[in-house]
Amino acid sequence: MTGNPPDQITLEMALAAGVLLITYAAIFSEAIHRTSAAVIGAVAMIGVGTWAGFYTEQRAIQAVDGNTMLLLAGMMMIVAILRPTGALEYVAVRIAKLTAHSPSLLFVYLCAVVSVISMFLDNVTTVVIFAPLTILITRLLNINPLPYLMAEAMLSNIGGVATLVGDPPNIMIGSAGGISFNAFLIHMGPTVLFVWLVVVGLLLALFRRDLTPPPGYTGEVDMDETKAITDPYTLKRVLLALGVVIVLFFLHHHLGLAPAYVTFIGVALAFLLLRLDPEQVLREVHWTVLLFFGALFVIVGGVDASGLLALVGHKLAAFARDPQMLLLTSIALIWVSALLSAFLDNIPFTVTMIPILASLEQVDVNITPLWWALALGVGLGGNGTHIGATANVICVAESERAGLPEARITPRIWLRKGLPTMLISVAVVSAIFSLFFSYFE
Repeated sequence: MTGNPPDQITLEMALAAGVLLITYAAIFSEAIHRTSAAVIGAVAMIGVGTWAGFYTEQRAIQAVDGNTMLLLAGMMMIVAILRPTGALEYVAVRIAKLTAHSPSLLFVYLCAVVSVISMFLDNVTTVVIFAPLTILITRLLNINPLPYLMAEAMLSNIGGVATLVGDPPNIMIGSAGGISFNAFLIHMGPTVLFVWLVVVGLLLALFRRDLTPPPGYTGEVDMDETKAITDPYTLKRVLLALGVVIVLFFLHHHLGLAPAYVTFIGVALAFLLLRLDPEQVLREVHWTVLLFFGALFVIVGGVDASGLLALVGHKLAAFARDPQMLLLTSIALIWVSALLSAFLDNIPFTVTMIPILASLEQVDVNITPLWWALALGVGLGGNGTHIGATANVICVAESERAGLPEARITPRIWLRKGLPTMLISVAVVSAIFSLFFSYFE
């Protein structure tokens, strides 16, 4: 929509919200597969939007975040090339041997590694690599992968908040606010570290039964990891391609390259060096996950086009014009961003909020704390539901591919563990923001 948003809910907003709520109800109830529900919802959103005049097929296509979709597809292809070489099995055996005596230690170890890597690589990329690796480790130890997969998704989301390149919304916020990599790390790093400690402790408590060694558990891994590598020729070349991708991930914002393009540089290099059969590689791509995200982008795009997100943003930003209300507005922004990001993709909300916050600078509002509040809210909020973040959906899909009933992450399980984790982490951040507000100004 163009121009100023209306001051109250319109028919268009109500229709868009209705389609969204019905679709999400179908997804959470598992009455039908989540991808089927999302596709039906996307078609309904376009149909309703076209009839009501606020959404079109063209706008729906534009709403799909091609960078995210291609980034996911490219990394899935690289992992598909890497998997048959035995490299993942090698790493799995090494990690399993280091932590085999304690499932809880393995839990903390994986959480720490995923969080640190997510600070410097996109958290989606991190989870695409680590989710299948986690399945292998837990199979070696004969333990349930569910708590590990859920924790990796949540901690990758939290780790990604710490840096400018850790999460797509951070890149957009840093660009709009003129925030450097170092400034982002200095302000977000200590906060994220404290939240990380709280969340890991909380998850250890929530999953204490799952992390208790089963009867007869020995923790022994009778395998020689050096024999896991079955194709060293392919491994060396795909690691070269992956290394190029990782280096370019660190530099892509300086070079002006989109993360998706960086990923396909690696895919193209692997194809060039290995003369692979593309059909065989493409069979390993999680197409249902990609279709699910594409449909969600279309649905959220309709909500955005109706003006509902802009209305929420403007109502919230109106409080910030009062200097005495700046702290309260920042806290409110954290909570609104988090709650919306638990159910909506955080990228459209971030895109909507950026020009709203930037416009406040013209009326002499100190918007610096609002940038930090937005980054924290959209980053932490995704942990609330199984569809709140891309990393969550990937781990859910991987739990289904494992083929173990006890490993399957259902919406109900995620809500029981993820929602309290999200609410407590946002409460902790709000307390930090209140106590050290001058640090964020």
